[in-house]
Order: sequence, then C-alpha cells, then structure tokens
Amino acid sequence: MELALDTSTDIASIALSSCGEVQAEMTWLSGQNHTVELMPNLLHLLQQAKIEFKDIDAVVVAKGPGSFNGLRVGVATAKGLSYALDVPLVGIGTLEVEAFPYVETGLPVCPVQNAGRGEIATALYQLQNGGWQRLIAEHITTAEELCASISTETIFCGRFSPDIAQQIEQRLGKRAIILKGLRRAGFLAELGWRRLKIGEFDNPTTLQPLYLRPPSVTTKSRKEIKR
Repeated sequence: MELALDTSTDIASIALSSCGEVQAEMTWLSGQNHTVELMPNLLHLLQQAKIEFKDIDAVVVAKGPGSFNGLRVGVATAKGLSYALDVPLVGIGTLEVEAFPYVETGLPVCPVQNAGRGEIATALYQLQNGGWQRLIAEHITTAEELCASISTETIFCGRFSPDIAQQIEQRLGKRAIILKGLRRAGFLAELGWRRLKIGEFDNPTTLQPLYLRPPSVTTKSRKEIKR
C-alpha cells in the first residue's frame, strides 16, 4: 500500500493506492492550513479505508514547486513517515502531477502555476517513444516568454489566473488547448508507483522541496543587521 501526499498549493490531496491503483482519496481546499489539517485528514482517510499505518509500504510526496509553507509541511510529513515506518520515499514534481492526466493525448503538456510578480512556474512533458518524458525542466518565466517558445499544438493545464489564460489564448490561438482540471493525489500515487517498481527511491535525509525562488520574506543575516 502506498501513501501519496500533495500539499503543494492551497488545494491539498492525499491518496492510498495499491501498486498505483487508488483505493481511497481525499482532496480539499486547505488554503494556508496544511499544518493543522493534513494529519487529521490523513487519519480520517486511513480510518475510512480500514488501513493502518503498518500497512503502508511506501510514501510518495509532491515536492514542488508550490507554496513554501505547504511544501514544508508535506515534505516534512512524508520524510517523518518514511523514517518511522522504515519504508521507501519518492518525491515527484508538482508540475508533473498536473501534466500526467493528459499523458495519453500524445500532445506536449505544459503545466502552468502562478508564481507571483506577474510570473509563472512551468515545465513541458510528453509521451515519446512509449515513455513519459520531461522535455523542459521546471522554471520561472512569463506568459509572453512561454508563448514565444511554443510552436506546436500544446495542452496547458494547472491552476493559473484568467489573465494568464487570456494571454496564452491570444498569443497562441488554436495552438493552445487550455484544460483546467483538479490536481489529485491519485495521479501522484501512479507516478510514484512507476518509480517504485523500478527501484527508484529518494533519500529521506537529502530530499528537499523544489523551490524555484527564495522566500519573499527571509531572516536578515548578521551582516545585514549590523548595517
């Protein structure tokens, strides 16, 4: 049994799966309340599914990009459970989870996430030669720069503002297929299982959230304070 945790954004999701097949799942609007809501909802899901912690054989976590607080809570919880249960841990990029539902279309899939300051976080994935491939790694850019790099019909998915969607539609026209689905931990579980079954795990000691930029508010260094 695998446990999948996604607290990357204000939408949180958890799932229990068996060899990647979802057995129970819960998705809710958490806002900034991941710290107080994650464990109670996890305990509730385990109870409803009649599953105990000892039945969990692996933990899969969405590692970002996303909100700083949400990612810290999710990754820390996943690492703690991996240690406590002595089971493998797998970290999967949040943008890949956004893109994965559209794998069977065969089209390039470009997940988009609001990054603030008029910017977006994005990447590019596609099914090629029978395998799910990341063509462009996660990075920060603008809608204008992203559209300038798109030359073929592409699926755009994720949670992003109407303004960003409008820019993409205006600049790309029919080349843009905009789909706004709900990111679910069930897809995270399937991606995690794909790695688990080929023996690819992450080290709980070194796995860190994927932040594409530093926090907007940071603690001042001693040198800055002296100034």
